[in-house]
Amino acid sequence: MPDRSRSAGLFRRSQACIPGGVNSPVRAFRAVGGEPLFITSGNGAYITDADGNRYIDYVCSWGAQLVGHAHPAVVSAIEQAAAGGLGFGAPSEAECRFAEILTAAMPSMEMVRAVNSGTEATMSALRVARGFTRRDKIVKFAGCYHGHADALLVAAGSGALTLGLPSCAGVSKNAVADTAVLPYNDSQALSDYFHDHGDKTAAVIIEPIAGNMNLICAAPAFIQTLRDYCTQYGCVLIFDEVMSGFRVAAGGAQQFFGIQPDMTCLGKVIGGGLNVAAFGGRRDIMQTLAPLGDVYQAGTLSGNPLALAAGLATLDIVLADGFYPRIGKITETLTQELQTAAAKAGVIFSAQAVGGMFGIYFAAQPPKSLTESEKCDVALFRRFFHAMLENGVYLAPSAFEAGFVSAAHDEQILAQTAQAAETAFSSIAATAH
Repeated sequence: MPDRSRSAGLFRRSQACIPGGVNSPVRAFRAVGGEPLFITSGNGAYITDADGNRYIDYVCSWGAQLVGHAHPAVVSAIEQAAAGGLGFGAPSEAECRFAEILTAAMPSMEMVRAVNSGTEATMSALRVARGFTRRDKIVKFAGCYHGHADALLVAAGSGALTLGLPSCAGVSKNAVADTAVLPYNDSQALSDYFHDHGDKTAAVIIEPIAGNMNLICAAPAFIQTLRDYCTQYGCVLIFDEVMSGFRVAAGGAQQFFGIQPDMTCLGKVIGGGLNVAAFGGRRDIMQTLAPLGDVYQAGTLSGNPLALAAGLATLDIVLADGFYPRIGKITETLTQELQTAAAKAGVIFSAQAVGGMFGIYFAAQPPKSLTESEKCDVALFRRFFHAMLENGVYLAPSAFEAGFVSAAHDEQILAQTAQAAETAFSSIAATAH
């Protein structure tokens, strides 16, 4: 077993002054047991912990590191930007170029505004949608995570939909009173909801490719039905592509499905690992934003030159010819190798890939909703996670998180991963028998 004593010591120190010892909950390893690794560096497809142990990384900063850790072009761009100043709180040419690239890649975004996080992007998009429609109600789907804004921290509850039930302490009933939660991939629930509430609904927000109930894709018929209802009732359809944007395709999930939303939220890849997000959409909707309209949104660090430099350098790489076919092949090969290793060991397991995202499930088939995802064998995942970690492979420390690859993951790294998986699945099978 690798020595992780320094990580353990850092975790003890952190718990004394940081809640849970971490700055984002899943990092604490509570979903898988054990103690988290403290990471000191990353290079390409690898990360290195505080004890000097190196791991093949399939978290990739939760999807942001599509070109790999410390890519020379990205690092150089940040260094050049830093030499010119760390921030001005004023417009820059980089902001203009950034917006031009985003709107060209995703034609549904006729105008766009940069912000600092995915939470800020989704929160702002919903405010704009309400200001545009002059309606209050919003809809989200069970299992989709759109950041930690109060109105979006709502429990799914029982039945087809739940209104006004906070799922987080500190969120008032009033904050979520106008938020409805529907089951993912359930067209009948859509029909029932819109029949009763469609003309009162400002917006529907959805992850068309969800990554926080593991990787689950919207069924094409479901996403088309959603688009049709939003058009019929004048609701703003918001695609949360913080994960899928520029990761599953150059034009995101909307290109993958061939469906245009009214608004889009982006993050992760567009910042190249730094804190950049964005929201945008139809020109008539975005023109409700101040200073043009009466919907207020602002941010001191929005359009920060270092973050934009990292994002622009990353986008230059991923929008080059041939990038997405290659990343798709890498991810597909990975899932095939994992399924082969599981079958060889006789472990019930399935996996799927979409672009540079993948999901692994201890179930016979990939799930299609949160309810199905919750039926996967979480205990087996925990054992698999630790077995892979012991063999130098770092997966997301939760059975309900998607996985990610980068352009730095090559055939040799995939072969090493497959060998680690064979060992991990064999150990699971041996214990089970």
